[in-house]
Amino acid sequence: MCGIIGIVGSNAVNHSLYDALTLLQHRGQDAAGIATCDDNRLVLRKGPGLVRDVFRNDDMQRLSGPMGIGHVRYPTAGTSAAAESQPFYVNSPFGIVMGHNGNLTNAEVLKKELFESDLRHINTRSDSEVLLNVFAHELQALKPSTQVTATDIFKTVEAVHKRCKGAYAVIGLLVGRGVFAFRDPLGIRPMIIGKRETEQGTEYAVASESVALQGIGFTLVRDVDPGEAIFIDSQGQMSCQQCAESPRLVPCIFEYVYLARPDSIIDKVSVYKARLRMGESLAKKILREWPDNDIDVVIPIPDTSRTSALEVAFNLGVKYREGFIKNRYVGRTFIMPGQGERKKSVRQKLSPVDLEFNGKNVLLIDDSIVRGTTSGQIVEMARDAGANKVYLASAAPPVRYPNVYGIDMPAAPELIAHNRSVEQIADLIGADGLIYQDLDDLKSAVQYNKASIDVFEACCFDGDYVTGDVDSEYLEILEAERLDGNKDKRTPGEDLVLL
Repeated sequence: MCGIIGIVGSNAVNHSLYDALTLLQHRGQDAAGIATCDDNRLVLRKGPGLVRDVFRNDDMQRLSGPMGIGHVRYPTAGTSAAAESQPFYVNSPFGIVMGHNGNLTNAEVLKKELFESDLRHINTRSDSEVLLNVFAHELQALKPSTQVTATDIFKTVEAVHKRCKGAYAVIGLLVGRGVFAFRDPLGIRPMIIGKRETEQGTEYAVASESVALQGIGFTLVRDVDPGEAIFIDSQGQMSCQQCAESPRLVPCIFEYVYLARPDSIIDKVSVYKARLRMGESLAKKILREWPDNDIDVVIPIPDTSRTSALEVAFNLGVKYREGFIKNRYVGRTFIMPGQGERKKSVRQKLSPVDLEFNGKNVLLIDDSIVRGTTSGQIVEMARDAGANKVYLASAAPPVRYPNVYGIDMPAAPELIAHNRSVEQIADLIGADGLIYQDLDDLKSAVQYNKASIDVFEACCFDGDYVTGDVDSEYLEILEAERLDGNKDKRTPGEDLVLL
């Protein structure tokens, strides 16, 4: 999961890019980067950390120009080294910078092709650099003139679609020529277009989530279609074209469960409304399975589960209370690098309000349960705060399989639901009862009145890898890379590149 933004404006876009990245910060806290172009001069600043920590006043002054792109990252492929912060840059043809959200499932094959046939060197372990070099090679093969046209970009993206497999939402900048964007043929990762009217004319932007565009004054236009490419030239003219042979919309359902902000709209579906409906269907299941329950209060595990928890409490007819206070300066726990670090962070991240637990039978609502590390400690915290019984409900189904499309979920053996029954999981985390959302109910909650979404990418729940190229050998290699004990723990440095 990463966040990307690209803008072609009438004036300097550096501050708009910065503000948009802060609105996308939830999509990645590992690193951030901005690249801008002014009079054929590219300036790139990137480094590890949050947006507010990477960019200083002198950086923002250097990042001048009316077009640029930005990226926030957490590592799905590769490591957290500063060299793998994005955007990535290649100087030929013309000079290209690119930011990528997703994961290429055939990155190793492409890397070999780039070295042996395309004569291009890959300097990091990131699949995003692979994707950039595939794009650069295909553009160069067209032998375009110095005046690159939208047609050149569309032909290049068409060639990229034929070579690349997996999930990819991409925003890039061609130095002095414009900003381009494209989405994989299944539309697994989200992307949306916006525009802003100024005295100098219309400005266009493309981003991962609608909230990033609305927050900087852009009006939403539409989602980028699966397989579609967008080119906004340096004069601010936008062109669009379908570049895939057989596109179909298969969005990642985990975006609605956890990844996206509730105030975003993805593929015409309100994330907030979807989470309300998740809570409604979850409450119905609780009433079916626990008709004589003794629940006194519903308490969300902040923040993502709040919306669903409100609807659960309403439909159960019990009180909703905020029982945990969140420290907002600790990152998301399931993407932290090691089990020890996650365990340590849970107590730092959440603090119980004892009076909401003392002497009560509590139903905790979580958006999802991945490793179970957080859930077990939170159940323990609720008991320590005086709860008589602690029940747990997940707004998502059991996470039983690794995600290969851009979410850094752990290896299968580290998923608490992998090869375990609900009863076994409840016992492991110490809950008096555990209920998961049904997958069909989750799909219905997102699909509601939106016939355009017929199929979802839900591999972490059902083990169905929609790109059709993920086999047991691939998953074994992925498992070896993702097991906590095998992860690269190099200390990240910092990058400042002036080009």
